[in-house]
Amino acid sequence: MARRATVIGSGPNGLAAAVALARAGYDVRVLEASESIGGGARTAELTLPGFLHDVGSAVHPAALSSPFFRAFGLRQRIEWIAPEISYAQPLDRGQAAISWRDLQRTARDLGRDASAWLAVMRPLSSHLDAVVDFTGSQLLRMPRHPLTTVRFGLRALQLGTDLGRGTFRTEEANALLSGVFAHANSRLPSLSAAASGLFLAAHAHAGDGWAFPRGGAQRIADALVDDLRAHGGEVVTGHRVTSIDELDWGDPAAGDLLLLDTSPRLLLTHPALPPRYARAIARYRYGPAAAKVDFALDGPVPWRHPDVAHSPTVHLGGTRAEVEASENAVARGTMTDRPYVLAVQPSVLDPTRAPDGKQVLWAYIHVPAESALDPTEPVIRQVERFAPGFRDRILASHAMTAAKRVAFNPSDIGGDILGGSFTLAQAIRRPIVSTAPWRTPLRGVYLASAATPPGPGVTGMPGWYAARQALRDTAGVRVDPADLFRT
Repeated sequence: MARRATVIGSGPNGLAAAVALARAGYDVRVLEASESIGGGARTAELTLPGFLHDVGSAVHPAALSSPFFRAFGLRQRIEWIAPEISYAQPLDRGQAAISWRDLQRTARDLGRDASAWLAVMRPLSSHLDAVVDFTGSQLLRMPRHPLTTVRFGLRALQLGTDLGRGTFRTEEANALLSGVFAHANSRLPSLSAAASGLFLAAHAHAGDGWAFPRGGAQRIADALVDDLRAHGGEVVTGHRVTSIDELDWGDPAAGDLLLLDTSPRLLLTHPALPPRYARAIARYRYGPAAAKVDFALDGPVPWRHPDVAHSPTVHLGGTRAEVEASENAVARGTMTDRPYVLAVQPSVLDPTRAPDGKQVLWAYIHVPAESALDPTEPVIRQVERFAPGFRDRILASHAMTAAKRVAFNPSDIGGDILGGSFTLAQAIRRPIVSTAPWRTPLRGVYLASAATPPGPGVTGMPGWYAARQALRDTAGVRVDPADLFRT
């Protein structure tokens, strides 16, 4: 009789763990609270029929560089769109900073900052595999590419502190950098935001840049579920787990497994959890939240700068000073009048996302935890600032406040979509300091979510690492993801 593995949560990490264990011979069952699969990688008609919006993440810079997804063959399983522009940041007076996939073109556009941009980005983008290796695991190990690791660390130290204020002289270069650093949803400047931003910026100038699946993020989840079912696994939707103590997941003494693609707080529902570990989980911090709004539009966003119209990802926040003011206000629990907006307009390159001639726009702002602020009007004002007439293009909208997000997905504590505050300390303590942070003190129980290394992002790596750890502990085997996908 095959050993059983139960996975709670059908996000990319939970599904990565499920696929790995099913291919290793386990009888796998995935339990999903929602009525549809995918977690943060879902696509749905949130506004009007025919308008397909990504419920969670929309653009996936790290998916195609992920060692797990490379072994899985994600590039071959679904169609990807690789934009010529990875991201853009419009400025006032009709100007804009553009991060082209072509590094040299980006540098040329930055004028006086051309050489400085090349000095920062070229060593990282040209050695992207080494950057992914260093950042794609836990930090408590010796790096396999020490030179790139040192370069990455020195750049993060430079740009993540006030030491880096003079690195770039133009408004465009500084804005371009601050917009990508703000993805970390933390105070700026900071080492953690710089590390996260450099990782994303390196992807912007390498390979497929900031690619995304044709048809939406749901394609990623669907590909994983197809493979899981092909190897005997099943997914049960509409099954919300509120206590692992009440869940019949098998016999750990017989090698059965339970993997949690959830907040670590779900572990606190088990009475046998050792007090020391429970205290560590209780101390694990969550950060500010995200409030999201989706728009169905009757045509393209009327951006002042023509290149912005061709960029699927747009950072709205103005200058570096404005972006930092917005993010630092949120870190203090307040908001500015001009919040940083992360926007995605996938239908500029993917016509499957909206009816002919129509468009969709996905956008979120950072807000204090558990905020009930409706993001619709703040987002509209910021878009209108750089695209006058945007309001008149709106056919319908759908908003999700941070407070609603908590009810929608209990794992997003306070509305935090990153699985925990993204600080330097919590890059090491995620959620505990350990060389095997995916393993819990409960026999057969493992964490497989973004609250474990390497953290947030659609990479599948936390799930893969959890499954790999479980296989080592129960079967005594060491496996590489490529070993599981050879046939």
